[in-house]
Amino acid sequence: MPFAVYVLGLAVFAQGTSEFMLSGLLSGIATDLGVSLAAAGLLTSAFAIGMVIGAPLAALAGRTWPRRRALLLFLGVFIASHVVGALTPGYGVLLATRVAGALANAGFWAVALVTALAMVEPHLRARATAVVVGGVTVACVVGVPAGALLGELWGWRSAFWAVALVSVPAVLALLWTIPGGRSHDVAQVSARSELRALGRPRPLLTLLVMALVQGATFCTFSYLEPLVTRVTGLGAGWVPAVLALFGVGSFAGVTLAGRIADARPGAVVAVGMVALAAGWAALALTAANPVAALALVLLQGALAFGTGTALITRVFDQAPDAPTLAGSFATAAFNVGAALGPWLGGLALGAGFGFRAPVWVSALLMCLALAGAGALSREWSWARHDSTRDLLHRAEEGA
Repeated sequence: MPFAVYVLGLAVFAQGTSEFMLSGLLSGIATDLGVSLAAAGLLTSAFAIGMVIGAPLAALAGRTWPRRRALLLFLGVFIASHVVGALTPGYGVLLATRVAGALANAGFWAVALVTALAMVEPHLRARATAVVVGGVTVACVVGVPAGALLGELWGWRSAFWAVALVSVPAVLALLWTIPGGRSHDVAQVSARSELRALGRPRPLLTLLVMALVQGATFCTFSYLEPLVTRVTGLGAGWVPAVLALFGVGSFAGVTLAGRIADARPGAVVAVGMVALAAGWAALALTAANPVAALALVLLQGALAFGTGTALITRVFDQAPDAPTLAGSFATAAFNVGAALGPWLGGLALGAGFGFRAPVWVSALLMCLALAGAGALSREWSWARHDSTRDLLHRAEEGA
């Protein structure tokens, strides 16, 4: 695996830390800036919305740039947004920096995925994707708890400074490892052609399935704290450990899926999705048992991110005529799920269905994802049948 792919994973680690670290900093931000906790929570929503909108827009804006220039520009804007955020005395400016940081993060993600896949042989595409996505899982294990600890010790601004500082080595490494020339594939494919390729049924269905899978993941992940403390019966001190356990499972799942999905991508997706649906239902039923709950948190983290990695690779495989925009649409779908899941889980909690309700919502979302995967499978069978029929027809004409 080229060293540059790991450099991209390092940059994604810093950006993933920023995306998720606010969950441990909201109270400090609200107190320091004199806003409500709900207003502080909007900073997380703004980042997710910025990621969804920014991924395709940033990729379209920078699709003709050399990839190194695009990566450095997006990462530079990301660093600057965190420096400004750490210095600002006002909530409005901080909110604006979160949107700007999300737009830059989305653009970086889209270009990073394309760059990583372009640097490896076809039989290593899933493994390269796993290295890049693995940066997010390491952020869950290390970055987010570290950000919360910095916030406890030196205030929320120190976490923003830390994200900016961790990103600087990635800038230097990108300058050293990523080729500076213009990619040849962009010149050969127009933006309209790429959008048309991604608008076909198979890529669209895969993106929908990806959004549902991630929605199920983040629905439960966002409400693990009340589940662990009020249903499982563990103390508040267990919450960071449980979140880290989910992150450890995520890292293991991404690593394993990256090795298997190159050879059998369809099997990874199918088995992973069925197991996820069963696992969320099992967690909802056994959440009061600490041993079962902890084991399932670890397992579901592995299944969720392993399946997600395989789905990202499938988008690229199903839309080969969209070499620059496939990554941006995959990034947008990922973040649609990251925004949709917590919102639906919150609705279920607000309706009074109890602290297991978000887990049941996750199971329901996975059932919808399985239905989408079934439609995708049927569409593929029809397409394959039509292709075979066309070949036979041409053979008969030739005879």
